[in-house]
Amino acid sequence: MLFQIFTAFLLSLNLWLGFPVAQANLYPPPLSFSGANLVRKDFSGQQLRQAEFSTANLRWTNFSGADLRGVVFSTSVMTGANLEGADLTNAFVDGVNLEGANLRDAVLVEALLLRSVLDGADITGADFTDALLDGTQVRQLCDRASGINPKTGVSTRESLFCP
Repeated sequence: MLFQIFTAFLLSLNLWLGFPVAQANLYPPPLSFSGANLVRKDFSGQQLRQAEFSTANLRWTNFSGADLRGVVFSTSVMTGANLEGADLTNAFVDGVNLEGANLRDAVLVEALLLRSVLDGADITGADFTDALLDGTQVRQLCDRASGINPKTGVSTRESLFCP
């Protein structure tokens, strides 16, 4: 209630002083691409926080440098997708096919990656700190884990607790 009164006061003050009023939609609804066919689509560098891509066809889609925090990719196909330098913090990547994907320098902090296929994915410099992975996935990723994430400064091997 207090927040609404304060917001109304600020909007009134802006009108009285002649400042342009920004659109009142402070929290736009998340984007939904559920079930979409987005093969080779370019989302590079875009702000896609909390967007939903469930059961989408994202083969060879470019998400390089995108803000994908809190995104849902559940059961999507992302073979050959480019996620280089993308921020997937708190992303839901459950049951996703990421074969041959580029995850170089991606931030996957606290991401859920259970049942996802990462065969042949480039994970150089990726940060998996506190991500949820299957034990088999971790063993396979540790076989090719290398590099340090330029954004977080965390070693890929360290983030996976590789021996």
